[in-house]
Order: sequence, then C-alpha cells, then structure tokens
Amino acid sequence: MTMRSLLFIAGLTAVAATQVPSYMERLAPPPRAETPAMAAAADAHVDTQVLNGSATLASDNRGHYSGSFRMNGKAVDGLVDTGASFVSVPESVARRLGFSGATLDFRHPVSTANGKAMGALVTLDRIEIGQVRVRNVTALVLKDDALSTTLIGNSFLKQLASYKVEGGQMKLSN
Repeated sequence: MTMRSLLFIAGLTAVAATQVPSYMERLAPPPRAETPAMAAAADAHVDTQVLNGSATLASDNRGHYSGSFRMNGKAVDGLVDTGASFVSVPESVARRLGFSGATLDFRHPVSTANGKAMGALVTLDRIEIGQVRVRNVTALVLKDDALSTTLIGNSFLKQLASYKVEGGQMKLSN
C-alpha cells in the first residue's frame, strides 16, 4: 500500500468520523417536548387496546357508517361520527349501561347539531365491535331530547391503530 493510499483512507476515516454523527442526528426525529401534564397523563395511562383485530362497517344509503357495538357488555346501535369529540350517548342508553341519575352530572355545556345542551361525562369500561375492543372510553351523556342516537366519536376512534374508508366500507383496526 502506498503512502498516497494510506492518506486517502485516513482522510475518508476522518470525514466519516466527523460528519456521520451529525448526519445521523438530522435523520433522527426531534425530541418531543413534554409538559408536566403530559408526563402525568403518561404515568396514568391505562392499556386501552386489549385485543388486536378489526371490524368492517358498510355505509348505508346516506353514506353513514353504523353498527351494533357492545358498550359495557350491552348491545347498542351506534353511528360513527368522526366530527364528534366524544362517544355521545342518550341518557336512556346510559341508564341501560348502568349509569344512574345520581351519577349523571349534567354540567358540561356542549354544542350539538341540534344546538346547545348540557352533558355529563362518564367513562365506559369498554366498547367492542367485531374483534375491536377499547377499554376506558370517555363518553358524554346527553338528555334524550338533545341526542336521539349513540354517536361513536373520537374518544373511541383515537384509541384505534387505524380507521379508514374505502369502497363504501369503514375498517376499524386495533
């Protein structure tokens, strides 16, 4: 090996040693800023997805996706509403699910498609459809005159691995 080859290899090694680490840092995702509230929420996190699986809902003639869900072990017809922040349940359904009038505190103002209403926050033990099961889902209970059907909102959907619409079907997966 000639001196020129050795110098060339040494030069390449020096460039690699000084440039590769900074290049790798640029490829890595930036560190996430964590607030005290985020840290507390992470510490309090409960495993929400307990069964890997999927469920498929067909659209109705209006393009809506609905199905028979199981909430706290009871069958409940629900309409998927990606615009709803929470799973929303009429009071009569909430009572069937085990929430009594004493546990329902209608003190949270909400805006619905029907106008303003007061809702009660509850936690559903689980919601299931097909092979999809999600535990500890925050739900909003509304008086029956403010909500006529159960809406499956983002407090359920955001806990899924994915949901997508394709070819007139919605696939839910966890």
